[in-house]
Amino acid sequence: MTVTSFAELGLRPELLRAVEEAGYTTPTPIQVQAIPVILAGRDVMGGAQTGTGKTAGFALPILQKLAPMANVSPSPARHPVRALILTPTRELAVQVEESFQTYGKHTKLRSTVVYGGVDIKAQLAIVRAGVEILVATPGRLLDHIEHKSVYLGQVEVFVLDEADRMLDMGFIPDIKRIMALLPATAKRQNLLFSATFSGEIKKLADQLLNAPQLIEVAKRNTAAETVSQIVYKVPAEGKRALLEHLVRSRELTQVLCFMRTKHGASRLARQLVKDGFTAESIHGDKSQQARMEALEAFKDGKLQVLVATDVAARGLDIDQLPHVLNFELPHVPEDYIHRIGRTGRAGATGEAMSFVAPDEEKYLADIEKLLRKSVPVVTADGFDIERLQAVRPSRSAAPAERSGAAARPARAERPPRAPREGNASRAVATTSPTSSDTAPEQRRPYGDVRREEREQAYALNPDQPLPTPTAGAKSASGSHRPPHKSRPIPALLMKRPAKVPEKV
Repeated sequence: MTVTSFAELGLRPELLRAVEEAGYTTPTPIQVQAIPVILAGRDVMGGAQTGTGKTAGFALPILQKLAPMANVSPSPARHPVRALILTPTRELAVQVEESFQTYGKHTKLRSTVVYGGVDIKAQLAIVRAGVEILVATPGRLLDHIEHKSVYLGQVEVFVLDEADRMLDMGFIPDIKRIMALLPATAKRQNLLFSATFSGEIKKLADQLLNAPQLIEVAKRNTAAETVSQIVYKVPAEGKRALLEHLVRSRELTQVLCFMRTKHGASRLARQLVKDGFTAESIHGDKSQQARMEALEAFKDGKLQVLVATDVAARGLDIDQLPHVLNFELPHVPEDYIHRIGRTGRAGATGEAMSFVAPDEEKYLADIEKLLRKSVPVVTADGFDIERLQAVRPSRSAAPAERSGAAARPARAERPPRAPREGNASRAVATTSPTSSDTAPEQRRPYGDVRREEREQAYALNPDQPLPTPTAGAKSASGSHRPPHKSRPIPALLMKRPAKVPEKV
C-alpha cells in the first residue's frame, strides 16, 4: 500500500498539525518505512540518501511515544531525560533540536541541545530544570555528566545520528562511556541512522542495537538523483580564478564551497573578499557564535560564497541551496556524498561542481568507484587558464617575473677575502687543505685538519704556557710532544694574574 500522507502513519493530531504548518504534506520513503517500525518499539538501523528526511523519520515517532508523559509541572523530577540523540557536530545538533521544536510545538514536551564551544553555565540551568528530549554532542554531554546536571538512567530511546561520522571523528570511546550510563540495551529502544554504512558501522550496530530492522530506501553510498554532478579539470593554481569566473559569468548567488583544511578555508574566503565577493568561512577553529552567524547570513542570501570544511558536510539543511562546490576533493569518498547532499534536498534540484587538479585524479577515481558511475567532465565557457597564467603568474614565480620588471643581472662572484693581519686562525683556515681548490684525492679528514688548525693557533697564542716535554713522548720527527693531560688550554679559559697597581 502506498502512503500518501502523514495521517496514514498513525501520528497524533498535534503532530499532524505541526507537520502541516511546516509545509510538509507527503512523507519521504525513509519516513514511510521507519516511522511505523519505531512506533512498534523495534530497534532500527536506517540508511538513506542525505537530505531525504531522516531527522523527521525518528523525531516524529519519538514525540508520539513521549507525548503521553508531557506535563507542565515545574519540578525537574517530572521531566527526566527520556530520549537522547547524539550527533557528531554542533550544527547538526542545533538542526535536530530545531526539528523537535518544530514538530513538537503543540505538545508539552521539553527539549534542548547542548554542544561545546560555548559557556556551559548557560546550558546547566536549562538541563537541570528538566527536559524529556536531549540532543547533544558526545564531548559536551560528558561535561554535563561530570557536573551532575544530567541523569541518563531513565532514557527510553537512544538515537545515534550520522554514525559513520562519529567513527571518523573518533567519538566511539565517548559513546561507549555514555552507553555505560544508559539502561541496558534490552530495556531501551535504539536507533542508528546514517547516510553511509561500512564494516565498522555494522560492528557498532552489533553492540548498540537489539535485533534491529535494517531500513534502506536506496542503494548504499549513492547520491540523490536530483543532484547533477560535473567536474572541471584545472591546475591547483587556477582553481581560484575558475571559481571567480563561474560566480561572475553565471551570476551565482549561493555557493557552498568545501575545502579540506581550516587554514585553506580561511585563506580562500579572505581572497574572495579582496576580489569583491561577499564571502565567509566556517570551520572548527571558529567560535560557535561566529559559525552560526556566518551560516545564518548564507541562508539569508547575504553571502555569495560560504567556504567550509567538512564540519558543514553533515546534516546542514539549507532551503533551496542551488550549488555545492568541491574546491578540493575529499580524501574519503563517502565525504563527497555528504558534501553534495547539502543541495537537492527535499526533492529540490541542485548542482554539485568539483575542481580536480592532476594530483587529485586518484580521489576522483575512488569517488566514481563508490558511485559506480563516472562524473562528466566539462569546460567553462570563456575561461582560458593558459591566458590567465600568462597575465597573472603563480605565486611561486620570482618577484621580478610577477611584477613584469626586467630581471637583475647575475651578481658576479666575489673574490675570497684576504685574511686580516694578526688573525692566524683565519689565515690557517684560508690555506687549509679543505678548500674547494684541493683535489679530492689530496683532501684529509676534516677532524685532522681542524686539530692542526687548533694546534697552530695555540702555538701562536702568547698566553699559552710552554708545554713540558715528557720522557717517552717523542714524535716521529724526534721532537717532544706534551702528553694528553698537558694539552694547550684555550686562552679564554685561563686566569690571568691580577695586575698590582704601581706605587707612586
